[in-house]
Amino acid sequence: MIKRDYSRRDFIGASTIGALAGAAALANPVRAAADAVGVKPSDLPDLTIKEVKVYVANLGGPAFRRINSPESGEIVSLVTNSGIEGNYTLGNRVAGTGWLEYAKGVCLGKSVIDLLPGLVAGLNQKIHPVRGFGPSSAFVGGFGYPNGMTLGTITDPNYHAAVIDVCLWDILGKAVNRPIYKLLGGTKEKMLAYGSSLHLSTIEEFGPQALEAKNAGFKCYKIHPGPGQHPTGGPIPAYVGHIEEIKSVREAVGPEFTLLFDPVQRYNVFEALRVGHALEEYCYSSFEDPIPTSDIEGLIELRQKLTVPIEVGEFIYSIQGYAEYIRRGALDIVRLISDNVGGITGSFRVGQLADAFGMPCTPHNWGNGFDLAVHFQLELALPNTYWFEMPYPPTLTDRAYLNEKFRVDKDGYVKAPTAPGLGVTLNRDALEKMLVRIDT
Repeated sequence: MIKRDYSRRDFIGASTIGALAGAAALANPVRAAADAVGVKPSDLPDLTIKEVKVYVANLGGPAFRRINSPESGEIVSLVTNSGIEGNYTLGNRVAGTGWLEYAKGVCLGKSVIDLLPGLVAGLNQKIHPVRGFGPSSAFVGGFGYPNGMTLGTITDPNYHAAVIDVCLWDILGKAVNRPIYKLLGGTKEKMLAYGSSLHLSTIEEFGPQALEAKNAGFKCYKIHPGPGQHPTGGPIPAYVGHIEEIKSVREAVGPEFTLLFDPVQRYNVFEALRVGHALEEYCYSSFEDPIPTSDIEGLIELRQKLTVPIEVGEFIYSIQGYAEYIRRGALDIVRLISDNVGGITGSFRVGQLADAFGMPCTPHNWGNGFDLAVHFQLELALPNTYWFEMPYPPTLTDRAYLNEKFRVDKDGYVKAPTAPGLGVTLNRDALEKMLVRIDT
């Protein structure tokens, strides 16, 4: 077995101060929030949920489908007796599948004190452990979604509960005027950002975009490979084209710039080994989801034969599901999507599990501004997260109904939010103009 000897240079370390505070916050979130402002839990505003509703907005056309496909305009709302509103978006998660009815049954008349963190305590035993894409060289619709999708059966309430969990944390942060990451013990004030590409159509597009991102201040760039073809000439195997992309991007940005690669479960083991050796040659810092996550034996083989770190977890659908991958040595870097593992509560537990084994954790910043906000709070809170993933170009994540936009500063950082809760706020005037109806 090849010794795992990659440097943390590319995953710049963060202080572990606050890790214990995060564990305490998960055990008793409301007490942690009260302690943060020096009051008793009984002194907090009335956190009983009195209203559940969904703002249904017209997002304005197909442009929004490129970053989150398909994305609904449904923005959920939980309102307390004291008038505090927690928000999130259904995005492309559970649109039109009964979230409103589920949430009313779970939340109405109950306090955040009673709902957190027990809402997701037994959630993950019910979730199909993995789902994945079969290896395929064809892409659908030009947006980079592989053919051969094999989806596990995942019941709606699991996603529904994750959405509620996020709203409850948003309420709790607003109740004490603190961002969520501070309630979880986070001490970071900013995160380095990397530009995360779309699945671009041709080999020649990636190098110029990576250089553009570098010149804009980003300190890292991630390739989401497309069909792997040249604009002219006959077809070539996709993985061969991807190797050309790997080389051309390195040549474009120079030897010191950090690069990542995510084919979204695109390859079989043979193809992944060929691509992985190219990633080693050109000094890339991670190889994300190289093959279907369900092929744990293949992932173990890749780790044995490659030195580039293997990043896995975007298609693991339970906290418990990560344990087998870690135990058997099937990954180096733990990836997560908040919706898949129980919202903020479940995600923080996954991050702590990774930290216990000395592994970095990389929350998935993809989608609209709400999606970025949730995962940014986790990145700021966890001691083993080192990058903010920014879909590139950054304007892809902007939504008129949010006041905030995520951007890097001149040094390549995204600054921590100061607004309480999720750190993003609704632009009521813009939302009113987009509003189709309010479901209650």
